[in-house]
Amino acid sequence: MRTRLLLPTTLALAMAAWPAVAQPDGPMLAEACAGCHGQAGAGQGAISDLRGYDRDAFLLVWAEFAADERPATIMNRIARGYTEADVEALADFFSSLE
Repeated sequence: MRTRLLLPTTLALAMAAWPAVAQPDGPMLAEACAGCHGQAGAGQGAISDLRGYDRDAFLLVWAEFAADERPATIMNRIARGYTEADVEALADFFSSLE
């Protein structure tokens, strides 16, 4: 009988203590972009400079990559690995840079 009472109580306590889902961190996510786009999206050679990229344009281009509607060597595959929240965090981050 005691086990039946403890399980719901234990579950409720565990759920209350469960951390809230963190929002994606744009600067942290952008570290994955540095290999091609340079530190803080500064660009490298023929690879685009992402600093100051218009947020809406970034979201549009990313969606085109993810849908395989924009020619790319690798971005069309990379773009599909990010959530919508991740992409918005990246767009916010890169658009905030000068």
